[in-house]
Amino acid sequence: MLKRERLLKICNMVNEFGIVTVNDIINALDVSDMTVRRDLDELEKSGKLLRIHGGAQSLTFSLDHELSHVEKATVQSIEKQQIVKHASSLIKEGETIFLGPGTTIEMLANRIRGRNIRVVTNSYPVFETLINHKPTEVILTGGEYRSHTGAFVGPIANSILLKLKYTKAFIGCNGIFNSQITTYSLEEGEVQAIALSNSRNRYLLADYKKFNREDFYVYYDLHDFDAIITDQNLSKDTQEHYQQYTDIIIASTKF
Repeated sequence: MLKRERLLKICNMVNEFGIVTVNDIINALDVSDMTVRRDLDELEKSGKLLRIHGGAQSLTFSLDHELSHVEKATVQSIEKQQIVKHASSLIKEGETIFLGPGTTIEMLANRIRGRNIRVVTNSYPVFETLINHKPTEVILTGGEYRSHTGAFVGPIANSILLKLKYTKAFIGCNGIFNSQITTYSLEEGEVQAIALSNSRNRYLLADYKKFNREDFYVYYDLHDFDAIITDQNLSKDTQEHYQQYTDIIIASTKF
């Protein structure tokens, strides 16, 4: 098979399925692992797709289809671990913090469980991670349950969060475009906006792939965050652009 034909087939697979793994492409095209990875790198550089951990994603996938909780857990996992290590260092004993939904925030919950803090969350996976790890106190909002992300949303969640105050809030997102923070679900965005507005300090946890991307609902402005915590793969040009909106914290690669 000619290289041009192979690249076209890979693009067609990614655009059809949204996300494909390296193994999917190997099995479909009968080529080596190294060849697939080189092709994906080339296609990303030419702006045809987005590289993710273990495969590739369509550039329009987030707008057409919300990643499931399982799918999100496989994306940029190394970068997420770097980010949560730094985020956990910002949390002090005795603080009350808000943790939103998302796999990066779940990793943060796993890192801080057992510490002497109070955690408010609308994420059932975060709640499950922290429960029974004293002296950590965890409060789950309740509300309408979104099984796709494991988050509680709607009037009940909103009314509870409106009455609570937090020292720090740690939030994820689906995309950052200029000063706009976006997510797929309007309801999840509303919950996070309420929690952020009731928090003294606000931190956005986002790997480098989230920059210069948009999703359906704009729920907060980057000017109102204390900082974005991201990984070292963020380009200098992108970092310089976003520093006009808020501080950019580059997490260390050391675990």
